[in-house]
Amino acid sequence: MVISVDAMGGDRGPATVVAGMAESASKNPDIRFIVHGPRAELERLIARRGDLARRCDIRDAAGVVTMGDKPSQVLRKGEGTSMWSALESVRRGEATAAVSCGNTGALMALSMLRLRKLPGVNRPAIACLWPSRNPQGFNVMLDVGADIRADAQDLLTYALMGASYARNGFGLERPRVGLLNVGTEDHKGRPELKQAHELIPTTAQAANFDYVGFVEGGDLPSARVDVIVTDGFTGNVALKTGEGTAKLVGELLKEAFGKSVLSKFAALLAMGSLRRLQKRIDPRRVNGGVFLGLNGTVVKSHGSADATGVSAAIKLAFRLAQSGFQDRLAARVAQSVAAAGQINGSKESEAS
Repeated sequence: MVISVDAMGGDRGPATVVAGMAESASKNPDIRFIVHGPRAELERLIARRGDLARRCDIRDAAGVVTMGDKPSQVLRKGEGTSMWSALESVRRGEATAAVSCGNTGALMALSMLRLRKLPGVNRPAIACLWPSRNPQGFNVMLDVGADIRADAQDLLTYALMGASYARNGFGLERPRVGLLNVGTEDHKGRPELKQAHELIPTTAQAANFDYVGFVEGGDLPSARVDVIVTDGFTGNVALKTGEGTAKLVGELLKEAFGKSVLSKFAALLAMGSLRRLQKRIDPRRVNGGVFLGLNGTVVKSHGSADATGVSAAIKLAFRLAQSGFQDRLAARVAQSVAAAGQINGSKESEAS
């Protein structure tokens, strides 16, 4: 399974990306890489990583998309950058998925330009994993920042794509989908939420998922739902809030257990439990937002990700590629478009 990796653009530089690739390769003998960036620099970094060189093809790309570049500028001048090159490998069928730590807006813009949207998708979405009480350990939430707007039809498409992601990423036969709102009552929420609340159940049976209705912010980490659907503005605020809260909890625990000799002794006794807690709330374990709705799988890693975070993003890309996720997603979206057409057609007949 070949993964295309943009080695440039992350806050920590290509050395961290290569370290993440090496970590991923050591755990998975079935993975190969096409890695994009300045050839001389990448050859030097990869050569330090033992057998990694045997599993890498390097594509020379001198240009770099920085975090400060505007998407509109990248669309005009992005050819020749490592990000463009990484997406081209997926477009040409050389790799099954692409991974990048670079500028999110630029990556989405280039992905839409080079890979194009799936037929029937108006707005692609970014899906993230949220630690939860479910047996799989995570819930899927989308959109978390691809587009700040979403109408009822977009939210329906997100539900279908999110269910497909949960099914292929976690092996859930029939994922439970909820629509994020300010309350669970039917009369609450913006008009587009109420419309989506009526639309989503019409395709749930055919798309093989269960719609649980409106969910609230407190349900994000709960076992009530597997997929949370929302617009990109709300999803991004929730995501950043969750990450900040997890970081705060870790810092407060560290501070509390370092207050006195007795607290340090208590920390020593509880070390095993504390390590398990740290692992559960560590944002690096869920690093990787998947761009859904494109003709190809793209995983966006945090720009500040360390080697563990990069490895997690690569693992996610590999798992989705191995499951045949992209072909299944395209089939599911096409099915939903046909179903939506039938529903609209029947409504028009009733009206006439």
